[in-house]
Amino acid sequence: MIATLLRLLFTAVVSFIGLTLLTFYISQQAAVPIFPYQASSAFGQYFEYVGHLFQADWGYSYISGNSVLTDFLKHFPATFELLTLALMMAIVFGLLLGIFAAKNQGSWIDNGLMSATLIGYSMPIFWWGLLLVLFFSLHLGLTPVAGRIGFEYHIEPVTRFMLIDSLISSNQYGYQAFYNALKHLILPSITLSWVPMAIMARMTRSSLVNILKFEYIRTARSKGLSESRIIRVHALRNAMQALLTIGGLQISILMTGLIITEYIFAWPGVGTWLLNAVSRQDYANIQGGILAISSIVIIFNLLLDLLSNYLDPRKRRPL
Repeated sequence: MIATLLRLLFTAVVSFIGLTLLTFYISQQAAVPIFPYQASSAFGQYFEYVGHLFQADWGYSYISGNSVLTDFLKHFPATFELLTLALMMAIVFGLLLGIFAAKNQGSWIDNGLMSATLIGYSMPIFWWGLLLVLFFSLHLGLTPVAGRIGFEYHIEPVTRFMLIDSLISSNQYGYQAFYNALKHLILPSITLSWVPMAIMARMTRSSLVNILKFEYIRTARSKGLSESRIIRVHALRNAMQALLTIGGLQISILMTGLIITEYIFAWPGVGTWLLNAVSRQDYANIQGGILAISSIVIIFNLLLDLLSNYLDPRKRRPL
């Protein structure tokens, strides 16, 4: 277990070093240096750059004049809300669809669900988002088109998490502001979660179909256990190893689709902030945004690897 932990930590450290090398190169492309380097060589400047990062000094945006870290933290709550709901949707509905397809293996239900997930996986995220807006927002009028909350609500940014801040202001608006903020969150979350949900459903179905062929599953059936209990207690537990590995890839997919999703729905999060930085060639914000987003992906995958190794009984040995 200790050897596995050290290996995972070593991989994460190497990934962080590679990430800082990339962002350092980006920072070097700026016409005006982001940091006042004292060293003349690139090697010495890199170590100064890392030193600034460890001191929470990520430079200053030449557009806003604010600290890069301040701008990132200002936009991160909007992205966190969107990512959290999208990830929950992808995991919950992906697992449910995969389990339902595996229980009905070979039937029209199985074929229909897998065909639907294939279509969802193949459809570009920007096209899927526009279709949702046209149907649910413009045609049916059920959901807002863009933004985090309606213009009729004035919410003080106490925590900058709109769902929390709208609840704090319940004395002024009741729960109407909270419901309005939740409605604004639905379509972007569905758009962002669709591809990871399709992948999760297909992988869940594939893993369960293979596991249901094992001998211990036949033994469980011979004991009279229901199919639902067999899948829930025996098969799904053993499929979690593969699903956790796939789950680590989902955060990368979510981050990839984040910029497009936030742009479509005018969502004022990190993706929109980073896209604006690229269009304005604001290298300080570009390197800071890439550094922050990539760090989240690395940490998330590290935690999932640790959880996966903990759940594997072959790797749990006394320390």
